[in-house]
Amino acid sequence: MTEPEVILWSRLKQLRTEGFRFRRQAPFRGYYLDFVCFERRVVVEVDGATHGDEAQAAHDLIRDAVLAREGFRVLRVWNPEVRRNLSGVMYSILRALDEADAPPRSPRGESPSP
Repeated sequence: MTEPEVILWSRLKQLRTEGFRFRRQAPFRGYYLDFVCFERRVVVEVDGATHGDEAQAAHDLIRDAVLAREGFRVLRVWNPEVRRNLSGVMYSILRALDEADAPPRSPRGESPSP
């Protein structure tokens, strides 16, 4: 993982206490997702300079469309943003998680098994 990914991962792991479980480098449909909360269908991609070039940007658009068809919301954050504004990045992630549909609950209030 890159330094910004390590920084963000340390914060995402803390969200477990709030009921949000993220996985890192999770394989899905031929892609590796930097960070994903499958329960809320939220993907967080931490992008470096290579994502600014035209070919990579086109690839990212296709990948984001595939994920959107599967019901995922993709948040892309730049490496410098993680370093300079981690609280803002976390705010955006928490907002996306809150806006996402919660998984169905059993009658006793427990989440169903995957």
